[in-house]
Amino acid sequence: MRLQEKVCVITGAGSGMGQEAARMFAAEGAKVAVFEVNEQAAARTVDLVREAGGEAELFLCDVSNEESVKRAVSETLAAYGRIDVLYNNAGIMPAEDHSVIDTEVEVWDKVMAVNVRGIFLMGKYIIPAMIQQGKGSIINIASFVAFMGCSVPQDAYTASKGAVISLTRSLAIQFRPKGIRSNAICPGPIETPLLTEWLVKDEEAKRIRLNRQPSGRFGRPEDIIHCAIYLASDESDWTNGAILNVDGGITCNYF
Repeated sequence: MRLQEKVCVITGAGSGMGQEAARMFAAEGAKVAVFEVNEQAAARTVDLVREAGGEAELFLCDVSNEESVKRAVSETLAAYGRIDVLYNNAGIMPAEDHSVIDTEVEVWDKVMAVNVRGIFLMGKYIIPAMIQQGKGSIINIASFVAFMGCSVPQDAYTASKGAVISLTRSLAIQFRPKGIRSNAICPGPIETPLLTEWLVKDEEAKRIRLNRQPSGRFGRPEDIIHCAIYLASDESDWTNGAILNVDGGITCNYF
């Protein structure tokens, strides 16, 4: 098993890619710390992992709140004694996020609080533990939109994911000498509840976007998580500061 006995914190693990990541990480032998603000959703993830024979524990956490993060990390370290992998999956993409000229400040701030401050706070409290143990892997979920403009903008989300890429590179340089690798995955459109709710139900919007997708389909959670498992494993010991587009080729498509 590629993640045998590794303690892996997965944020936003109550649904979508986070839930699937918890299941797949556990199947590779990881001890999964489910960080999630929704207790019911988190409990369901823990149940799914355990029903499959894996190991998982629930830690309630609002990644945008410092005290919540501090408490959840402390509880995880008390339970396991170490944290080997930090998988920053939690993120939001509100329907109210549009162009800078018609997005409310409150919406902008909420997106930044979860998508950027969340990664900052998780690192603030987990990286010291990784330094102490001399090893760790940080995996940040960015997005292909950080590289591309869009005529139907989500400017807060786009800006937040650009910040994730820059922060990943900074962490990679700062902490690799201390044994900690930092990398980012930039998914293309993935069929999760988040995408399905606003896009896949609209057949015309779906058609337009698939016309730009060389693979002919939207991504699936496992397409991203296979990459994350590699980054979490010791196989990726020389992979640091990488920004990996896992997008079916959409960012290469001019027409």
